[in-house]
Amino acid sequence: MNPDKKMRLAAYYNPTGHHVASWRHPRAQADASFNIQHYVEIAQTAEKAKFDLLFLADANATRDAAVEAISRSVQFVAHFEPMTLLSALAMVTSKIGLVGTVSTSWNEPYHIARKFASLDHISKGRSGWNIVTSGQDAEARNFGRDTAYDHHDRYVRAREVVKLVLGLWDSWEDDAFVIDTKSGLYYDPAKRHDLNWSTELYKVKGPLNVPRPPQGYPLLVQAGGSDDGRETAAMFAEAIFSPHLNIPEAKAYYDDVKGRMTKYGRDPQHCKILPGLSVICRPTQEEADADYEYLQSLIHPIVGREMLNTMLGHRIDLSKYDIDGPLPEMPEHDGGHYASILSMARREKLTIRQLGQRVAGARAKNVIKGSPKFIADYMQEWFEAECCDGFTIMPAYIPGALDDFCTMVVPELQRRGLFRTEYEHDTLRGHLGVPRPANQYIGRNQFSGVPVRA
Repeated sequence: MNPDKKMRLAAYYNPTGHHVASWRHPRAQADASFNIQHYVEIAQTAEKAKFDLLFLADANATRDAAVEAISRSVQFVAHFEPMTLLSALAMVTSKIGLVGTVSTSWNEPYHIARKFASLDHISKGRSGWNIVTSGQDAEARNFGRDTAYDHHDRYVRAREVVKLVLGLWDSWEDDAFVIDTKSGLYYDPAKRHDLNWSTELYKVKGPLNVPRPPQGYPLLVQAGGSDDGRETAAMFAEAIFSPHLNIPEAKAYYDDVKGRMTKYGRDPQHCKILPGLSVICRPTQEEADADYEYLQSLIHPIVGREMLNTMLGHRIDLSKYDIDGPLPEMPEHDGGHYASILSMARREKLTIRQLGQRVAGARAKNVIKGSPKFIADYMQEWFEAECCDGFTIMPAYIPGALDDFCTMVVPELQRRGLFRTEYEHDTLRGHLGVPRPANQYIGRNQFSGVPVRA
């Protein structure tokens, strides 16, 4: 648990909300995907509530699903590119962290390093990189391939990309740019460091053409439950968005990842694990239940089935099976959303229709609905069980459900002494209690044991 006994909260924004039918709710912004004022308002709402960070997911393709389903869904059809959007939001916020998804599969390391270094300067130390590998063939087809890299290869590439990006962020020492107009010296040549990276996968000379980020490195964020994902998280991650649905599974994951960190010379306190929580808060339990059932009634069955297909990695074409029958036998997998969904289906004996509705409702994350006290009790139980360092709040619909959480649940958490009432720091690393790394060229950084250079 965090030494200060305070939860960390991330606001995870799908444009209209995390429920697949959120865009149809009267308290959602139906055109949110391409409405900049909507994003400005929800970023400022989360900052007013003292959230640590806001997070934007991304995909490099429209969702690969049946047209009948995708035409009824708002998610990953048309939306802003996250780095552009976060740069705009940096101009209308001053404290909240700004985390965006950029794939290691379909971006060159130099591009990643340059974009996040720029965002960190623009935001004055509030940026974070959500490190993902892309497993969808629909994305691969936009980058000269027919299929995605296989699971293990994606993580091999990802680890190298992260090391390479860290090296590029260290291209310049913190005081390299002297900008002395009298002497005519702009930067100290002794404090510039070319990367000269060369492996079978990547060749990058450097240096990066952006000064070292204010945070040293933008915060490194990850979401992954497989063994490869856990090992990569132990090596690099400073915040993790985890998918677990109950305390025993969350506790096992928490202890496993933090236990792995020690072999890389890392302090387990320097990684915050934040399980996803899709929240509907209303003044009473009855009102929250009614709101949730209304949202569920808006899910088209084909949308639910196709969302389930996507979450299961399209390993089996579920359109060939009775939608009111059980999930067919599925191949085993070593973690993440896939394992959580199979566990839920077997435990509760759900049909494909029911499982599709459940998964579509919050994309396989935990759904909690109820009064402010009920939700705060639930969050406190998880936090005090030491299976998380806080939560990734995924409002079911936005802005309505976000407003409700910020005005009803946050004050209850603050009253209990579980969440801050004011920001204590100006940077994202400061909010999370994660130290600023030293430049690798002048001292060992916090990733000791993991070589940053090729």
